[in-house]
This record gives sequence, C-alpha cells and structure tokens, in this order.
Amino acid sequence: MQQSDQRAMFKKIGRSILHALFSVFVLCSSIWLCAALWIQQPAGWLGSRIIIGIWIAFALSILGIYITQHFFSRRKDVLIYIVGFICGLFWYFGMEARQDREWNPEVAEILHYEKQGNLVTLHNVRNFDWHADGSYTPRWETRQYDLSQINGVNIITSYWMGPQIAHTLVSFDFADRPPLTFSIEIRKEKNEEFSAIGGFFRKYELSLIASDEKDIIYTRSNTRGEQVYFFPVNMPKSEMQALFIEYLHKADELQTQPKWYNTLTSNCTTLVFDMIQAVSKHQLPTDYRLFASGYLPNYLHDLHAIDQNWDMKTWYQKAHVNPRVSQIKQLSSEQYSKLIRQGLPHSQSNPSANQL
Repeated sequence: MQQSDQRAMFKKIGRSILHALFSVFVLCSSIWLCAALWIQQPAGWLGSRIIIGIWIAFALSILGIYITQHFFSRRKDVLIYIVGFICGLFWYFGMEARQDREWNPEVAEILHYEKQGNLVTLHNVRNFDWHADGSYTPRWETRQYDLSQINGVNIITSYWMGPQIAHTLVSFDFADRPPLTFSIEIRKEKNEEFSAIGGFFRKYELSLIASDEKDIIYTRSNTRGEQVYFFPVNMPKSEMQALFIEYLHKADELQTQPKWYNTLTSNCTTLVFDMIQAVSKHQLPTDYRLFASGYLPNYLHDLHAIDQNWDMKTWYQKAHVNPRVSQIKQLSSEQYSKLIRQGLPHSQSNPSANQL
C-alpha cells in the first residue's frame, strides 16, 4: 500500500472516530440538558417544552438524521451546538439553592443551636404528632443535650422502593435524655412530591431535621408503611460525640448557605458517610453500597461496626421494626424508643472493640 494511501486511510479512520465521539457527546449532552429543562421548566410548562423541541430538532440535525452533509463541512453547526450547550451549563450551574420558598410544614423550620462546652441547646427539634391518615399536628421544640451523656449511636434504614434503596437516619442515645434522631432529607415545597429523577437535577434543596424518634421513625414504620430496620453501631464514645458535632456543623452550613440535594452524590447516605469518615480514625473503604443505600447495613457489618454475633440474615430479622410496632396505635415517645430496640444489643462504645 502506498504511503499516501495509508495516510488517507488513517485520516479517514480518525475522522470516523471523531465523528462517533462527537455523536455520543451530542446524544448524552442533549439527553441531560432536555431532562434538566423538563424538571426545572425555566420558561414555564409550555415555553420549556418548546425549547426542548427546538433543541431536539437541532441535535438530530447535528447527528445527521435530518441533514446528510459531511461532518467536517458543518463546523459552524458544531460550534453553535457547543456554544448552546455551554450556555445551558451556565444556566444550570448558575441556579442557587434558596431558603425563602413556601416549604412543606415537615421541613419548614431550620435547625440551629447554641453550644457551651458539652451543653448543646437545639432549636426547632421536630416532634410532630402523626395520625393514621398521614396528617399531623406540627410541633417544634427546643431541647438541651449534654454531649458527655451520649452512650450510643444507631443507624436506621427505611425501605420504600425495594431492597436497593433506603433512607438513612442516625439516632443518638443519651444516658439522661430520650434519643435524638438526625435525618438529611429533601426540603420539599408545599404540594411537591419526591422524584428520584428530579433529585439529579437540582429540584430540591437539602434539609437537616433533628427529631424525636416517635416522630421521624414512626412516620415511616406506622404512617407510611415503609419497612424500617434499626442497627446499633459500634463506635468509641469520642467519635460518637464528634459525629454529633458534625451534624451541628452541617446545620451551620445549611443555615449559612443552602445546598442542593443530589440523588447520587449528596443524599441521606453519602453525607452521613462523609461525616462518619470525618470523625473516624480509620480510612473507610469506598463501596457501591454507599450508593445502593439499602445495603448499607451489610457494609457496616463487613467493617465490624455492627455486632458480629449475628449474620446479616439474622440481623435483618432482629432489626426489623415494623413487626414490633405496626399493630400498636397509641404509643408514647418513650414506649416507641424501647420497642424499636427490643431484643437488640446496645451499641458499643468500647475503644478496644472492632468498630468504625
């Protein structure tokens, strides 16, 4: 084969590869941008759909479905597409999370606190009275906690859409006070519903709720019918206290600068993992179960952060909250907290134990 023929062949192959890569880029970027426009509706319901239609038509023409010109003879169209997509990125990443929306009453208040030594006063602790039909009587309280009295940490997983995905909560036990539960949640507006897809596209702000167990766990196990599991975790007491303080820091962050929820990277499980990693003396391994949050208890068991006397099959049987509480209609907060711990080992704070 002549050298000139080889050069021509390699040039043709290079162009084909470039054309294929750019086509993949156009396809993926258009899907992403159209999904963002669909979720956000920046020009209203009709206007956003008109923009999506125009963009799809233009993207298809770039891909050569409507126009069959050679790729390199359409550099102007290519440049217009890239500029248009960059403008879309500026629009998307320029959206700022806010605190001044008309919020759902469940997330209407912002947690804040004062701290003097080990004594922490929390404002806007949620303690709603939930009814069987899903309605509730709102109640926000001020509570005081002594960090030196923390004697246990528990991971609660609540399943509503299969075994892979769960909402993760963290509950702190105190020697002199009822438990307190923290939950990182989406901050829904009034009449707004959760969408996992919307969670990828800056649909919701983040909210940190500090709550009575009877409120935030009972809501899931009794009112919503989710499957709830309760796992005491082994941690040194110093790390338990440090984890509580990490939640206070998160409250400071969200009060100063609201943030976006993200279904994959900034959710109820990944943020808890980041806080635990921040206080742990050991580097915790990254694992797919941090994203498939329904398997988080298995991950903790592998790290020996959950009592090793039971295998995971036994743990799931013992940790299942619903069978103990679902048939009981009237429960005090103290009774509910005792029932969900029934038959479970207390979380260990012995520094010599295998732990996080």
